[in-house]
Amino acid sequence: QVQLVESGGGLVQAGGSLRLSCAASRRGYSFKAMGWYRQASGKQRELVAVIDAGGTTNYADSAKGRFTISTNKPQNTWFLQMNSLKPDDTAVYYCQGALGSYTYWGQGTQVTVFS
Repeated sequence: QVQLVESGGGLVQAGGSLRLSCAASRRGYSFKAMGWYRQASGKQRELVAVIDAGGTTNYADSAKGRFTISTNKPQNTWFLQMNSLKPDDTAVYYCQGALGSYTYWGQGTQVTVFS
């Protein structure tokens, strides 16, 4: 069993930045994909960014140019650097990791952007 633990959420003014981290409880495993999703109140969960084991990234249109996903493979940790935050970015952010045939989710971290 693998647990993912997010950190780095919080309250930030519009235009500000936050960096989210996701740490896997076990090392020595290579995730084939690592990503970030978010779910705003009353809305469905949506993809924000994903990176595969080869380093290929994919971003939601809303994240392009503002958010950057990165990894620290030896530590089985990945990050989401969020710049130029907007109130529409307010949501619970979840990290996700694909390992073999299993998909693991973190517990979520709240990001609130106020204007």
